[in-house]
This record gives sequence, structure tokens and C-alpha cells, in this order.
Amino acid sequence: MKFKTIPVIIGTLSCVLVGSAAFAAVSTFAGPHEDGTAVTSIGMRVTPTGQQTSLGDLPLNSAISPDGKRLAVTNNGQGTQSLQLVDLADHEVDQTISYKSPESLYMGLAWSPDGTKLYASAAANSKIRTYGYSGGKLAEGAPIQLPTTTPAGKAVNLFPAGLAITPDGKRLVVADQLADAVSVVDLATGNVSTTPAGHRPLSVAVSPDGTTAFVTNQGASDISAVDITGAEPKVSRTVTVGLHPNKSVLSKGGHTLYVANGDDDTVSVVDTAAGTSTNISVAPEKGAPVGTNPTGLALDEAGHRLFVSNSGNNDVAVVDLAQKAVAGVVPVGWYPSSLAFSDGTLHVTNAKGLGAGPNNGPGHPNPESTAPAAENQYSGSMIVGTLSSFSVPEGGQLQKATEQVKNNNRPDTAGGNIIPRQPGQESPIKHVIYVVKENRTYDQVLGSLGKGNGDPSLNLFGDESAPNMRALSKKFTTIDNFYADAEVSANGWNWVASANSNPYAEQMWPANYSGRKAPYPSEGNAPEIAAQQPDNTYVWQRLAKAGVSFRNYGFYVSNNAGTFNAADPVLDAQTDHNYHGYDLNCPDSAGSFAPLKPGCGTPRIEEWANDFQSQVTSGTVPTVQFVRLPNDHTQATRVGAPTPKAYVADNDYALGKLVDTVSHSSAWKDTAIFVTEDDAQNGPDHVDAHRTLALAISPYTQTGKVDSTFYSTASMVRTIGLIAGIGPLTQFDAFATPMNASFTAKPDNTPYTALKPSYDMTTVNGANAPMAPQVATQDTATEDKIDEQLFNKSIWQSVNGADSKMPEPQHSVIGSGSSSQLAAKDPDG
Repeated sequence: MKFKTIPVIIGTLSCVLVGSAAFAAVSTFAGPHEDGTAVTSIGMRVTPTGQQTSLGDLPLNSAISPDGKRLAVTNNGQGTQSLQLVDLADHEVDQTISYKSPESLYMGLAWSPDGTKLYASAAANSKIRTYGYSGGKLAEGAPIQLPTTTPAGKAVNLFPAGLAITPDGKRLVVADQLADAVSVVDLATGNVSTTPAGHRPLSVAVSPDGTTAFVTNQGASDISAVDITGAEPKVSRTVTVGLHPNKSVLSKGGHTLYVANGDDDTVSVVDTAAGTSTNISVAPEKGAPVGTNPTGLALDEAGHRLFVSNSGNNDVAVVDLAQKAVAGVVPVGWYPSSLAFSDGTLHVTNAKGLGAGPNNGPGHPNPESTAPAAENQYSGSMIVGTLSSFSVPEGGQLQKATEQVKNNNRPDTAGGNIIPRQPGQESPIKHVIYVVKENRTYDQVLGSLGKGNGDPSLNLFGDESAPNMRALSKKFTTIDNFYADAEVSANGWNWVASANSNPYAEQMWPANYSGRKAPYPSEGNAPEIAAQQPDNTYVWQRLAKAGVSFRNYGFYVSNNAGTFNAADPVLDAQTDHNYHGYDLNCPDSAGSFAPLKPGCGTPRIEEWANDFQSQVTSGTVPTVQFVRLPNDHTQATRVGAPTPKAYVADNDYALGKLVDTVSHSSAWKDTAIFVTEDDAQNGPDHVDAHRTLALAISPYTQTGKVDSTFYSTASMVRTIGLIAGIGPLTQFDAFATPMNASFTAKPDNTPYTALKPSYDMTTVNGANAPMAPQVATQDTATEDKIDEQLFNKSIWQSVNGADSKMPEPQHSVIGSGSSSQLAAKDPDG
């Protein structure tokens, strides 16, 4: 598929009916648009330059064949991974070689110097795939097997990432990402020699004389220079660069190494002889918060210009190396991940292409089913990567491109009388409660609400099982254009807590979710996960530094013999250690299902309420509270576990009790409760797979109106930060629209009384539950170790019957726009 891009068109497209309400559709929705542009889940516009070619799921790297005719692309997503060959003459994909889990690919690609062979890393399989290349086609041969045990016999997971071949074609250098090591393969004998390197090595570049391999250590702030001349490789020098270096490229003579620093928004210029480095900023402006997230690099033939794929800004920076500064930027697709330059043309892989769009077709995710959803319906695997190919603009054309990027990424600085415009300004809201639940779409719970942009045919949880979520949405503000900034929980919890998900997490979560032996890249204090410095990444760390009080109930905790502790000491110091973390065997609220295992202690919301009441009594209610309510995740149709509706009812009742407790307290008059899901992966939505639930509950939001402003997770993080008095964490929450349109200057202090779901919350799945045998094989002990596609189908059948069919696809293009919705944007009502 090929398509050319045209400028973003903003305006009314049509009027269509959804359910019983009509909406004027405008292009303020997330996902691909018919004009070849898109809007990301955060709200940034995507207007890719040049020729566009559709690729596979999450293309993370590319390499041009020595003859310049083919581009090899490795697609490393959660679903079917693949190796593709793109003909650079006509921009068509000529060949796709697919691998289903547990078979794998990863980021490493290297052509032999004579162009007859291609090597690709297969991280989960501890091997390097080899292909013969002839007649424009690849043929897979015998792999190079890497060690799976140490010399002492201990099991090891090398997880090969970046690859580079020596100029003589005799040796292959491998970055062993999860083993903190580097391997050198003798291609004649197959002998493998391995040596320790830095933390989480990612990419490799080999010097022109073949003596040194330069390895970026993605989990640190340095690169390793590895001497590969001897029988055993050894690190000869470590050079400091920016935080979390990604890919690198060597100058033609090998005197300079350029390194993309993913969480520093810089490119390091390393003098390979002296072992020193300087940095070039690729941030959009001086003083901008982190978020550009540079990943890939390429040089032009003359070595005068360096190209940088800025995954966070959806652009490619053109760096004038004589001036050591960015000359301009060019818009490309969503999340550019790698670059290749040949014959005057730059080729850019865009890992997220034009985004997701709706996922309400046959085989969509269904929390009451355990059958796999189709890969093109699951948020974690449905996004099609793209390739943007173009001649790099210069002069006035480059400046026009730069302006386009600025317009695409221009932040919304609007505020109002309730949400401050800047941190530190006065607001009648003095306390914030931030509630995060697990994995629901808007349509699953509010599709049949009767107001807002819902699809009733997709509504699974109605007044019987989610009465409070629905009543609160009606009574306060119906927020119907809110998107999770993540595809799954592994990057969702990064967005929830830090308004970013860095390149390490984005590269690693698909392998984790698909059983390809990667770690879970979230909810920890590992340095590679922190999108900035480990002590300065998360919202609670910023609150602590600003002297703002907070309290934690379940965020980022683990179970330590019945006591719940956070690895981050800053968070742990303010954590209720009796509040149960993620564990689907323990209830969110009292009076629902019986604990499925001993040690659950007090139900979550009762533990929170006891703590909150003591704070009210003592006048010590903190400025910000973090509350995790996970049980709407469900265990699908697992025999003996609560049914999906029972789980959702338990979760919903807990939320209702929280609002009831706050609204009947003295803190109600100056409190705002923000509620969302960490992601929307467990269900379908007729607008976009990222669209999810959001509530803003306060005397200042008790309007009954619909707010169709484009919001996302980052909007909620920004709004909380503005109220609490801290600045943006990253470029993403600095960009995101604060949720002022949900508020009014006229408070209504009427308290809320929780509704008990009519669905019996003690109901459990019987042996005849739909797809129970398949569900029984799934691991629900920790977040998202399950086959989400399987779970979603079983949940659908649990609610609608074992013989029920998924709704047919709908192709309506819906955004905000009815007069009643637009009226909701008036903060004074």
C-alpha cells in the first residue's frame, strides 16, 4: 500500500447517527484520518512527508543492502513479528517472512559486506537468524545459536539486540541486552566469545579497521568501546554520553561516533580516539522538558548532515554538523524509530504509523471471552507501522517543514478559573484524588449511557454492574473524547505515573506480552525504565521535591509477606502499607466476592476509607492521593473466580464508596477526584482502540454536561500537576490540554451516595463458563501475563452468551461537535 500525505484538514465532515444521538464529526479524534494524516492519542497531529509504505507491527530497525536496492525492516511487535524487504525503486514490500511466538525477531540487522547474507537477531530464541540473499529475495538458513548457560552452567538469557559485522565480513558483534554483555561470533567457525559490557547494551557500530566495536548501553549513560582483535573481546574504554543511549552511527573515517540519547533529548558526538564527548540538543526549544526521545541516526554521504529520528516529536531532525546545531525538522509518522539514507533519499520507519483507529470488528477484544482477538483488533498489535521516504528538504522548504512540526505539536496552554494556567496560581481545588483502574474502553461501560459519543452495541457493563461509573458520568461530567496514551499496561503505568514511556519500555513490552522472554518494563525503579533520572521521573517525586503532601494506595507496590512496599523510597515513605496492591484474588470493596486466597486483609476501599477518615479528623488530608482499584481487569471466565460482571461490580462499588466517603466529608468542598484506566486494551471502541474512561468528580464538575474536548492520560497528569503546583513532567503533559472544560466556576456541593450494583457480586464462573478451559491456562497473578485477545472474547461470551457473535465493523468517523457538547466547554456553564 502506498499513499501520499496532504495537509491536515480541520472541519465538519458529516453528521452521523450513533445510538440515539447525532454528532457532527470533526477531525478531533485519535487515529488515522482519510487524508493520510492522523492524530496520536495525546492529540499531536501526524502529517508524514514523502512516499508512505505500510509495514508490519512495530518496525524498530532497518538496514539498506550494500547494493542500495533493498531496505530490510524488522517488525518487533506484540503479534506476528516479521522481516520485510522493501524495493527502494518502487517502495513496495517485496517479501515478508513471518514469525509467531515463541519464534521472534528483535532490533538487530546486519548485511554482509558483499550483500549476499543478512543477519537478524532473534532475542527470545537466543540465536541470530541468517539469510541468503539472491535475486532480490531472502532465504533463511541455519541460525547461529548463542549460549544459554554460563561456563558455570547457570542459565542465561542473552536476548541479542543490535548487530554489526566487521568490514572483512568475518565476525559478527552482538549486543546481549539482558545479559549486560557483548558477544563476538566467528562466522567461519560459529564460535561465540562473550564479555561483560555496560547495562542493557542495545546497538553496535564497528570501526572501519575492524578492531573496535562501540556499544551503546541503553540502561545507563555511557557507551563501551570493545576491543575485538583478540581471542576474547574486552572493554577497553567507557565513554560518558547522555541518558539512555539508543542507536549510534560512525562517521565514514571512524573518528566520530554519534549517539542518540533517548531520555536526554541530545545526540552525543564522541571523539573515538580521545574518548571524549559533547552534546547537541535536539529538543524543540531551549528549556523544553524531556520528551523528544531520539532513537535512530543516519548520516548523508558527505558526512555533513546528521539525521535524527525523534520518536516523541514525530519528526526527523536535520543536524548541520559544521554548526553542531539542528537546522530544521521534517514531519514523519507516529514514533519514528530508525533511519537509513541512500542516493539522496531518507527512509524512516515509523513504529506506530498512523495509529490504531476503531477496533469494533469481528474478533475484537472481549473481557468475557478467552478466545484470542484478531491481531488487527487488539490495541497491542493492530497498529500498522509505516515507512516514509523523501528527499530531505533544504532552505525555505526545510523551514516550512519545521513550521508544520511546530503546528503539529503546539501545546494547549488554556486554563480557566478552576484549573490554574500555571503552577502556583490559586485554585479553589485544594485536594486531588487520582484513581487508576484497569483496561476498559469507553464503549464497554458508557456506550449505552444515552449521552456522549457511545456505541450501545459494544456496552458490556451497564447499570447492573457499573451503576456508579455510569451515574457519576451522568451527574458530573460525561467525558467522551479521552484516550489512554498507551496500548497496554506495561507502557500505560509509565504514562499514568510519569507522562512518558521511554524507548526501552516501548521496545521491550511487546516481547514481554507475547511470551518472548522480555522483562515487564514498568512499575519499578530500574534505571532503564525511568524516562528521566530514576529519582526525578515520577509525579510523586516531583511532588516531594516541591514539598507537596501526598499519600499512596497501591501504586507501584509489591507484596512483602502481607505488607505492601514501593521500591522507590520516596513513594514508600508515603504508602499505606496495608493497602493491597494488584491482586485479582482480593476484593476492591467489602460485601463482594469472598477472598480467593488467605491474606487479603481489609478490602482496598475500606482500608483507604479508614485512613482518609483519620486524615479528615486530624486535618491532615494530603494534597494528592494515588488510589489503585484494579479489579475491573477481571479474570475472564476462569472457573471459581468471580464472573467478569462480578469483578466490574466489585470495582464499581469501590469507586462509588470512595466518592460517597469524600462527598460526605469536610474535604468535599475543595476536592477533585480524577478517575481513569491505565490503558484500554481489554475491549473494543468504535472511535479508537485508545479511547477509555475518565471522570472528573468535584463540586465544580457537577454539571451533567458532556465534555468532548480531546484529552488523554497526559491531560489528567497535567491537570493534577497544575492544581498541586508542579510544572509539567515531560513535553507530553506540557502539550496536553488541561481538563478545565469539565469544570464550572459555580460549585454544587450536593453529596453523592454510592449505588450498590444489582448484579450479585458473589457470582463465580462455573465449569461450563464460556472458554473456561482456555482461560485456566492463563497467568493472572500479575498484570497482563495473559492472552488479552483470548480473555476479551471469553468475557464477551460471558455477558452475551456462548453463541453470541461479535458486532460487525462500523466505519463511522466520530469526534466532538454537537451543540450540547460544545456548550460544555464553557467553564461558567
